[in-house]
Amino acid sequence: MRILFALLALLPIYAHAAADCPVHPKEEWASEDTLKKALADEGYTIKKFKVDGNCYEIYGRNKDGKKVEIYFDTKTLAIIKAEGIKD
Repeated sequence: MRILFALLALLPIYAHAAADCPVHPKEEWASEDTLKKALADEGYTIKKFKVDGNCYEIYGRNKDGKKVEIYFDTKTLAIIKAEGIKD
């Protein structure tokens, strides 16, 4: 999972459309706490965490203090879409 989050630093994506996350039965979803802990371990701070359709979505700051909006697959926690938000 560490590699997954390392890729965030390499993704300067500035898209504005909603993320298209795959649909998984809720009983297969990974725990929200698992994702929150993994992000905290990588130096992210979460201002807002929510479920957006079939995605986990976070608004917060990366380890460099830059604002981010990231959508995750609810089962695999793979990054579906990442946006840098200009201050």
